[in-house]
Amino acid sequence: MREHSDPRIRETTPDDVADVVRLVHELAEYEKAPQECELTAEQLEAALFGPRPALYGHVAEADGRVVGFTLWFLNFSTWRGTHGIYLEDLYVEPGHRRHGLGRALLATLAAECVRRGYSRLEWWVLDWNRPAIEFYESIGAVAMDEWTVFRLAEGPLERMAHG
Repeated sequence: MREHSDPRIRETTPDDVADVVRLVHELAEYEKAPQECELTAEQLEAALFGPRPALYGHVAEADGRVVGFTLWFLNFSTWRGTHGIYLEDLYVEPGHRRHGLGRALLATLAAECVRRGYSRLEWWVLDWNRPAIEFYESIGAVAMDEWTVFRLAEGPLERMAHG
C-alpha cells in the first residue's frame, strides 16, 4: 500500500488518454496559450504505453469521471546521484479545485519519490499564476529563483543539431 494513498487518484490507463488530452488542452487555454498545444491522443498513448514508455501519469476522479491529471517523467541529479520526478503538468478542472485533488495528486508523486528512493520532485509554474504559487508554498515547496530556464526549439534547435 502506498503512503498518502487517495481513492480518487490512480495511475493513468489507456482508457484515460482522451480525457487527459482534453484536460491538457484545457490547461493550455488556462495558461493563455491554446495555439501552442498540439497534443493528440495518438501521441499521448504512444508516450505513456508504447514499447519504451518514458512518460507516466495519474488521474484524479470525481463523480465517476476524470477531472484532473499529472504527467511526469524521471530526471537525475548528478549532485545527489539519484533520480527524481519532473512534473510536466498538473491540472484539475476549475469546478473541482479546492477539494484536495491537487494536493492528492502531488502527495501521490511525493510518495512515489519516497518509495523509489528519489531525492526530489520538481516542476515549473508560470510567474503570473499566483493561486498555484501560493498553494505550492503552502505545502513547503521552494521556488528555485536563482535558476533561469533555457530552451532550444524549432529553428534554433535545428541549427544547433546541424552545426
